[in-house]
Amino acid sequence: MTEKIGAAVIGAGVVGLACARALALRGIETVVLEANAAIGMETSSRNSEVIHAGIYYPAGSLKARLCVAGKSMLYDYCAAQHVAHRRCGKLLVATTPAQEEGLAALRRKAEANGVLDLQPLGIAQLKALEPELRASAALLSPSTGIVDSHGLMLALLGEAEAHGAALALKSPLLRAEANDGGFLLEVGGAEPMRLQAGLLINSAGLHAARVAATIDGLDVRHVPRLHLARGHYFSLAGKAPFSRLIYPLPEPGGLGVHITLDLGGQARFGPDVEWVDTIDYAVDPRRAEVFYGEVRKYWPDLPDGALQPAYSGIRPKLAGPGERQADFLVQSHATHGLPGLINLFGIESPGLTACLALAEHACGELGL
Repeated sequence: MTEKIGAAVIGAGVVGLACARALALRGIETVVLEANAAIGMETSSRNSEVIHAGIYYPAGSLKARLCVAGKSMLYDYCAAQHVAHRRCGKLLVATTPAQEEGLAALRRKAEANGVLDLQPLGIAQLKALEPELRASAALLSPSTGIVDSHGLMLALLGEAEAHGAALALKSPLLRAEANDGGFLLEVGGAEPMRLQAGLLINSAGLHAARVAATIDGLDVRHVPRLHLARGHYFSLAGKAPFSRLIYPLPEPGGLGVHITLDLGGQARFGPDVEWVDTIDYAVDPRRAEVFYGEVRKYWPDLPDGALQPAYSGIRPKLAGPGERQADFLVQSHATHGLPGLINLFGIESPGLTACLALAEHACGELGL
């Protein structure tokens, strides 16, 4: 028996749940298919939980536009839904005078994106804010914050379900076939099922390209290769001396080994960038040696033995090592020719910040 539904969303990460919420709020009967045993078990729960301001991305890019819009939407949503978050602010630091032009370039990029609240700080101002920090100059980003990503996903799921959406865990999509009514989906798991969905949003994150390749009728030319970049995190033993997030200048593939805080005030360091071929979340304790060197550039008093292996996450990137950083790819009928299908590729940082804006953008591409 084939059940007919209005829409299916593949992947119950933060972006998939935001899409399900957006569809459900529009009165569309929606089912979220998740291969794992719980929501948000991959990229959505293995990141820094930072609400980004919109500083790093090329002007006019989807990352820039959706990060800036999504930041505002996310703060409002968290306040309305009582999701734990804090607008703690962030310091972007130059550790040598030679890096100060890099700060200036970041400020110009941020202003081009509509981020107009960055404040340049000198050594004396930095010492007053964060006495343990060593830097020659910095930019203060007051609109950067942190969020309880799991609490956010629970809120999105709860609101989607309250408007008629359903979540199916341990339900991998085996294949899909485009037809006149939308998409016929064959779903695996302990209780296999067939669904006829009018709309299909592929928000499978690390698996988005593999999912797209199972859609009969989608030209394989429209399925990009995803590059996997693993980032490791180490936690700090003891109390952190900082009240704000501390970021060095960005590096190829990431934003550098930075200090973030959780809502309990515990500090963690990362992520670094390691290009991998398979999904593996192991953390090698020996990588701490590199972390000590990077962090001591701006926190020279980091004690020996203070870093403890915490966790790792993997970013689904559209550009590999040495390649120019790629934008989000929200692929719609205008590109692949299949009405009702949205493929979300390369949704890495700032995907968490942009989740609500990404969902609205996807719905807009569907004409909703």
